Amino acid sequence: MKQTIKIEGMSCAHCARRVEKALCAIPGVSAVVHLESATAELSSDGEIDFSAIERAVADAGYKAAR
Repeated sequence: MKQTIKIEGMSCAHCARRVEKALCAIPGVSAVVHLESATAELSSDGEIDFSAIERAVADAGYKAAR
């Protein structure tokens, strides 16, 4: 499954790396974060639980939106 989400609050490459690391820490999820578009492209073999994404992004200090 692939999904693109918006990430609010990123202002630099360090922010993007921090969010990417947090998202990739979710079991079974791989992510690529794009600072310019303030988005994250997620991929997984199964369904991606959006609440887990929100928690990981919030723990990194940012906000995820669909």
